[in-house]
Amino acid sequence: MDAGPIWPKTDQDLTYRPPTEADVGPLLAWRNRPEVSRWLLRTHADEDAMRESLRGPADPDDHSFVALLGDAVVGAGYLHVRDGMGQDGETEHARAEALLGWNVSPSHWGRGIGTRVARALLDVAFGELRLHRVTAGCFADNVASWRVMEKAGMRREQHGVQDSWHAQLGWVDGYTYAMLRSEWRAAR
Repeated sequence: MDAGPIWPKTDQDLTYRPPTEADVGPLLAWRNRPEVSRWLLRTHADEDAMRESLRGPADPDDHSFVALLGDAVVGAGYLHVRDGMGQDGETEHARAEALLGWNVSPSHWGRGIGTRVARALLDVAFGELRLHRVTAGCFADNVASWRVMEKAGMRREQHGVQDSWHAQLGWVDGYTYAMLRSEWRAAR
């Protein structure tokens, strides 16, 4: 679904805009720190791969952004549109769902930035893109992450028992959160 340009947007003191090659250094300055990568599925982000992905052709299903506080990159949001589950021959499920995620610089943890980023992603998903459903996941021990999802209005939909591999902890539990467009509208 082509909604036209979505970013930039502002939210109080934060600006959300598409990432650029110039953002690679500032993002990696905190993205690969152990306290951040501990809770990510990819524990290391490669500079060359990140730089190349920003140079590549624009993916119409990727609605990612960086979050700026003034001129400083303090976070990033990821929203990737995909097909929902559906039966063959039907199109209602095509491009009807998205997966969201976010990262916040540790120097800005505890300030509500993660929740604001998640809400901005949900607003775009259900407002501009008019999607049916958005999901997000985390390791169950990542309390800060599931609290962000709950504060953003998402509901816990699944508790997977030892469904997630953690590089330091082995098999751990994971949570899946979701929100429907109807729930988003009702909460507004």
